[in-house]
Amino acid sequence: MESNQKKKKRRRGTGKMLWRFMAGTRTFFVLSFLFAALMALMELIQPQIISYTIDTLLGGKPSTLPDFANRLVDAFGGAAFFRDHLWVVACVIIGVALVSVSAMYLFMVFNTRAGEGLVKRMRDMLFGHIERLPFSWHSRVQTGDTIQRCTSDVDTVKRFLNDQLVSIFRIVLLITLSLIFMFSMSVPLTWVAVAFMPVILLYSMFFHRQIRKRFLECDENEGVLSQMAQENLTGVRVVRAFGREVYERDRFERQNRTYTGLWSRVMRLMTAYWASADLIAGIQALLIIVLGASMCIGENPSMTPGVFVAFISYNAMMTWPIRQLGRMLSEMSKASVSVDRIAEIMNAEEETDAPGALEPPMNGDIVFDSVTFGYEEGVDVLKNVSFTLPGGTTLGILGGTGSGKSTLVSLIDRLYDPKAGCGTITIGGVDLRKIRAEWVRRHVGIVLQEPFLFSRSIAENIAIATPGATRDDVRAAARIACLDESIERFTDGYDTTVGERGVTLSGGQKQRCAIARLLIQHTPILIFDDSLSAVDTETDAKIRHALTDEMKGATVILIAHRITTLMHADHIIVLDGGTIREEGSHEELLRKNGVYRRIYDIQTGGGLEEAKV
Repeated sequence: MESNQKKKKRRRGTGKMLWRFMAGTRTFFVLSFLFAALMALMELIQPQIISYTIDTLLGGKPSTLPDFANRLVDAFGGAAFFRDHLWVVACVIIGVALVSVSAMYLFMVFNTRAGEGLVKRMRDMLFGHIERLPFSWHSRVQTGDTIQRCTSDVDTVKRFLNDQLVSIFRIVLLITLSLIFMFSMSVPLTWVAVAFMPVILLYSMFFHRQIRKRFLECDENEGVLSQMAQENLTGVRVVRAFGREVYERDRFERQNRTYTGLWSRVMRLMTAYWASADLIAGIQALLIIVLGASMCIGENPSMTPGVFVAFISYNAMMTWPIRQLGRMLSEMSKASVSVDRIAEIMNAEEETDAPGALEPPMNGDIVFDSVTFGYEEGVDVLKNVSFTLPGGTTLGILGGTGSGKSTLVSLIDRLYDPKAGCGTITIGGVDLRKIRAEWVRRHVGIVLQEPFLFSRSIAENIAIATPGATRDDVRAAARIACLDESIERFTDGYDTTVGERGVTLSGGQKQRCAIARLLIQHTPILIFDDSLSAVDTETDAKIRHALTDEMKGATVILIAHRITTLMHADHIIVLDGGTIREEGSHEELLRKNGVYRRIYDIQTGGGLEEAKV
């Protein structure tokens, strides 16, 4: 279990996070609190005016107003003046109401500006922080859950800070001032009213503890539901192609039933709370009315009718806020859960460079020296890998699924770093971990086997990593990638919107669009991670031929399953199980008569009979 010291440290960290979120809106929050206080003060003045009117002006009894109020009345002519001019009292009541309405208007204005400014800053900070988190974080966190935290949880925290927090302040102020006025009217009757307060508050605290767990379960299951919806919407073609509509619908409905059931349990708890709170509040109000009425009658009444009416008003002002406090506490439960979920993102350590990170030339030799790497502890994907890729030459990588090919190029792009003592990767003799990550990625271009395209135009997708690129630059890159003719056949040409994840393009067109996006950057290191797998052999040959002149002087890494794609590389390595099984030129590997030669024979037809066996 979490120690008290850790809890305190976590709460301090959460408080600092919320304080940062409120930067730029704190003045509006302060003004909201001030006008909320003014609203509460105006509400508390009304019963005093009514009591004074009933007892002093109409009943002729001595004034029970505070001394400063009596002096103010005397300054305007005393009780006799107001008795003869009751319309003035009505005007005073209207004036108090107008001040209250004006305070409410200004409260709403400043509170809205505070809330909207807060939620904007929260989303900006969350998005900016997520963008700076390491790739390993994105790999292990579900996208749907992250989106849910950045939307639903942000709105929950906003509602608490923007609405509930101000309401709690107003409630505490109303209760405090109401009690002060009530004790000045009747101490015994006030104690009767106060006796019920601990019951409601203790019950609210119990409810707060119970409901927090339920809200956490609801939030987590909403994240699962969001993830399922996102996966099905983005993968709708796969679902349709394999006839999985019924299965996915049933799966979604099962999760939705679970989610709905959790909320039903929450609602049952809240219903029980509000019903019992209504009962307690009703009993308290009944006792106040009965006892107060008995104190107003008889030969020596201890309370005047005007004071009794004011007391009932103050009791209502106090009782309803106490009941609201239970709702505030339940909202606090939701907010605390949401704050913790947001804090998990904000507390995740951002990707940082080593002190004094370098920006060296990136056209030097790439050297892997005894590199061992694994995503999980004790499970190595690369094992003691060593090779040298001279600057300006081409390296071909061949290997089966799970052999570590993509992991190797991810290390070069610094999406991951090998741990200390697990080997080194250098470029131009400089340890890659000592080079600024942004500098590395600016000079290492990579095309993935499954390229990601944004829901924008083709031209925007090609130029997305190259601000300032002209349409001619885009066309030139597309022409080298053998994509220009295909684009010209589209109705809107380069302005054609590709849809989410490039859904309107074929697999080969998406890969060629990603290749064009790489070429327009003119980076000194080019990585093609099986990026021609979705194009036919003829187009593959055309692209490789077109790339020959474009890649001169660049260091190129080609990952492919086709020998024809790799055979012209200066050096080829064959990965198997995370280790280098064979390496050499195409001719050298053929002479070795090993794995590379067997794959070559199968792909060229020489090993068909053997493959059938």
